[in-house]
Amino acid sequence: MDAIALILTIIGSINWGLVGIFQFDLVAWLFGGAGAIVSRIIYTVIGLAGLWCISILFRRFRDME
Repeated sequence: MDAIALILTIIGSINWGLVGIFQFDLVAWLFGGAGAIVSRIIYTVIGLAGLWCISILFRRFRDME
């Protein structure tokens, strides 16, 4: 699960980088616009993956103690 969450978070960060640099939303472009149901599902899944990655961060800190 950790690897999947990290991969999705990386995909999301690449998408945000494209938005920031080129004003191009790859997810919206691929799936019919930012308001399309498929795009919204993908945004939600990537957001949940980001939240999961927060738990990875804290688990790493706990393991280092």
